Amino acid sequence: MAKREIVSGEHRRITPGHSSPCDECGVTNWNLDENRGEVICNQCGLVVEQSMIDPGADWTNHDHFQDKSRVGAPLTYRLADRGLNTTISRSDLTSMGASRNRISSRDRRDWRRRIVVDERSKTRQSRARNLVKANQMIRDFSGLPNPMQEETARLYRKLSNEGFVTGRSIAGVAAACTYLVARKENIPRQIPEIADAYQIDGKELSRLIRHISRKYNMHTITSPSEYFDRFISELELPPNTRLQVDHLWQVIEPHSDIWQGKKPMGVAAALIYKAAKESGRTRTQAEICKISNISEVTLRGLLKLINGLLRRLGEASHN
Repeated sequence: MAKREIVSGEHRRITPGHSSPCDECGVTNWNLDENRGEVICNQCGLVVEQSMIDPGADWTNHDHFQDKSRVGAPLTYRLADRGLNTTISRSDLTSMGASRNRISSRDRRDWRRRIVVDERSKTRQSRARNLVKANQMIRDFSGLPNPMQEETARLYRKLSNEGFVTGRSIAGVAAACTYLVARKENIPRQIPEIADAYQIDGKELSRLIRHISRKYNMHTITSPSEYFDRFISELELPPNTRLQVDHLWQVIEPHSDIWQGKKPMGVAAALIYKAAKESGRTRTQAEICKISNISEVTLRGLLKLINGLLRRLGEASHN
């Protein structure tokens, strides 16, 4: 087929790398389809390039908006600036990181100083410094998975914006948020355990938990069954112990006057102690009390109530 001569003044549309006429029709009228990665002749439809590499920016849209003006990781409440600023990684200045990157001890000291200056330059307001410290505590001490750390940091930021943190301990409010989020997600965490992690007083933590619970209507009743798996694992009991504990709990649960108002971890510890003893896997009262943070007097009192209930139910069934 003879190539058609290009008429003077005819539209000439070219794309990068395709400025010559089409081999089929002789017209220089190319179209770049960015979605399909193809170069097509507008005159005859000949595809001369396909699966082209897009050299442009890799735009992302994590927040599901129409605007694609942002790249990088999604916003996060775990960072005071929500992840919008560039930070100097502390992990590169640890002993192993410094060895890997061949950083001398003198340079490590200089870089630590630069990190402090960099953080202070971004947090000139006291509330921003407050968030930096609180988020660092949540990441270091909460022991929660990242999604729950995100929810904890979001709750703390909400309290900070409403002025709740002013005049109160940053560590105390962060610990209370950790406990409430863990309880909401049915993860068994004890107040003494969280208080030790954040190095605060347990009574102060209890007061903050009650205050925040009333403020946002976050009251929930913790069931003893939420502690079964954790206590059995820490006591290194066989998995089939859970079956016997569940059987005891099914008998006791309808009689709320026995266990309601008592510490749920105490009731769980008493049931596990009784099940372990009956199955020949006896654990001492001291071992049970250590993992449940209750006293031996409390444990014996709960065992007395449970044994009394089981004895009455047994007598009633025989009659």
